[in-house]
Amino acid sequence: MPGAIRSCAGGVVFCNDEVFLLMSDRGEWVMPKGVIRNQNRSNDVALWRVEDEAGIHAEIIGIAGNTRYDFFSESRGREISNRIQWFAMRAEDRSFHVAYEQGFLNGKYCPVDQARAMLTYDGDKKILDAAYQIYQQSLRVRP
Repeated sequence: MPGAIRSCAGGVVFCNDEVFLLMSDRGEWVMPKGVIRNQNRSNDVALWRVEDEAGIHAEIIGIAGNTRYDFFSESRGREISNRIQWFAMRAEDRSFHVAYEQGFLNGKYCPVDQARAMLTYDGDKKILDAAYQIYQQSLRVRP
């Protein structure tokens, strides 16, 4: 059976020069993301996933780029290819609520350099760097 391609969207959320990370059920530090369904727009899905997984109300400030990762799904019995469009986001405050019921183990805001070291995947590190540039530029032009 051939692999399935899933379109996903996620958010790289900054507040006060720190970025938010979630710890997955496998103990990996990741950023909020989810599958795009029912003809929803990627930017809407990214905002929903950030709110649903982390309890953060954020605003999009730019497009950070795309990543892709492949894995074998035991439940589906085939390869899955997730293609993720990432958005740089800004939150007004550092409040959050980890969705433990979705399997997340932890979450926190941390300095960008620390977050880069904590992220498991190189693609996520590159997206973090791109999103951080967008965030810094937004601070310079913000009233």
